[in-house]
Amino acid sequence: MSILENKKMPVGIEDFKEVITRDFYYVDKTGMIKELLRDWGKVNLFTRPRRFGKSMNMSMLRRFFEIDTDKSLFDGLEISKDTELCEKHLGQYPVVAISLKQVSGKSYEEAVENLRDVIKTEARRFSCLPESDRLDPEDKEDLKDIRRGKGLIDSSIYHLSRLLSMHYNKKVIILIDEYDAPLQKAYENGYYDDMVRLIRQIFGYAFKSNQFLYFGVLTGCMRVSKESLFSDLNNPTLYTLVDDMCDEWFGFTDQEVKQLLNDLNLGEYYDITRDWYDGYRIGSTDIYCPWDVINWCRQLLLSSDPEPKNYWVNVGENNIVYRFVEMSDDNTRYDLEVLSEGASVDKALSFELTYKDIYSGIDNLWSVLFTTGYLTQRGRNKDGTYRLAIPNREIRHVFAEQIQKWFLMKIEGGLQGLYRAFDVGDAQRVEKCINDCLKESISFMDGGNTDKQREASYHLMLVGMAQGHSGWIVKSNREAGKGRADIIIINRMRNDGIVIEVKYTDNEKKMQEKAEEACRQIKDRNYEDYFVGFRIHRVDEYGIAFSGKECKVRKC
Repeated sequence: MSILENKKMPVGIEDFKEVITRDFYYVDKTGMIKELLRDWGKVNLFTRPRRFGKSMNMSMLRRFFEIDTDKSLFDGLEISKDTELCEKHLGQYPVVAISLKQVSGKSYEEAVENLRDVIKTEARRFSCLPESDRLDPEDKEDLKDIRRGKGLIDSSIYHLSRLLSMHYNKKVIILIDEYDAPLQKAYENGYYDDMVRLIRQIFGYAFKSNQFLYFGVLTGCMRVSKESLFSDLNNPTLYTLVDDMCDEWFGFTDQEVKQLLNDLNLGEYYDITRDWYDGYRIGSTDIYCPWDVINWCRQLLLSSDPEPKNYWVNVGENNIVYRFVEMSDDNTRYDLEVLSEGASVDKALSFELTYKDIYSGIDNLWSVLFTTGYLTQRGRNKDGTYRLAIPNREIRHVFAEQIQKWFLMKIEGGLQGLYRAFDVGDAQRVEKCINDCLKESISFMDGGNTDKQREASYHLMLVGMAQGHSGWIVKSNREAGKGRADIIIINRMRNDGIVIEVKYTDNEKKMQEKAEEACRQIKDRNYEDYFVGFRIHRVDEYGIAFSGKECKVRKC
């Protein structure tokens, strides 16, 4: 077993020093330092989706540049090959590094106090300042205010940089991670304009005409520029998802993923890793989501489960996909059909959005889906539009899940006919009702790259439809007889039982055959035994086979 095979996966770890010193696997991104210094920008803004390594890179920058750093952290890494650059810049600057990721509150006042705490904590990191003989008494009073979370918050980062520059007699680097997070939380809680005003003032002090600033780096998901957050910064150097500069430093390249899998003796999983977690295009480079790859490798190393999972998604954060589907007109739903087949759609993108703009129209939502990582680009057309596509299998499942919720809500009123058909045991009416519902669906219902996954999609759809009946108890994948029945229903109003077995085929002509196969499975495995002990008057059993937007129902 190789040394690298014993490396741990740095899940949830954002401190570069911890990754290096505690023997975690590190995908070397230190080449970013050289490119950043070469393509100089006084203020640099990187916009990338969440979980693409922004915080790790900001930590890496801090550990490289800050005075008194442990220079051995970079031994053997790419940047160490440039000895001249390291001699000039490694450990040579005071660095102010803060993250606004957790700055939030139900009110503006609460969010401001939260922000004060973040700045106060960073100021207390510099134990050298209170006793510095280069600061006069008034300077030290300013420092006390910052360290106690007092005084004017809008100029606090500026003053901290000023004091550090005076103490070290060197210009300061300012790093602000997730700069737009407070704006998102402010929009959600109703104090957006106040927070925009405050962030604009903070950035104005910290980055505009700050004679103590060497350079600054900010990261975020969106470029929130229409509120003039950066109007006082003489236009920061932008590194967006469509720019070639620094395109490989956030996320993992294909070569890096191949190397990672081989180092961990997991090379056999390359194809499935690429299918599920690759597919992003940043600039002209194909990129994997690093959060996914790290979690996936950890799963393969620590468990016997070889099935990929959705690591990137978060239920609360996927509301944007649901709102997008909910707002869709017929043209947009056609676009979703195209995307579901793995093709691309041509759309104009706006990189000048505000959080207030997001839900003002479907055109803006295309832009937000792109900047937040739900869609990626496959190139730009002559008319300036971008060819947008779903990046990979994982995100396709996100769309499928949210579209299914929308679909079930849309057909809720039409489910009464289906319930009545089950009540009287009419298989033909059950089939017609389900087929009528499927006409309203989008091809994402037919999701998955295997028959088993597609079958599961239809299974979940039927479970969702059945759960809309207030008088039904619905069980999914429940042990029954000599196996596990797909769906068990107890009608509490009528004391009846229903057993449903679901099958999928990619050949419409074989749906009847599959439905009969489902019935044989119900009978052979005695699923009806589930109801032993219940006072059930009648049990109806159905084999239901799906293919695309059609189904066949056979009563067993």
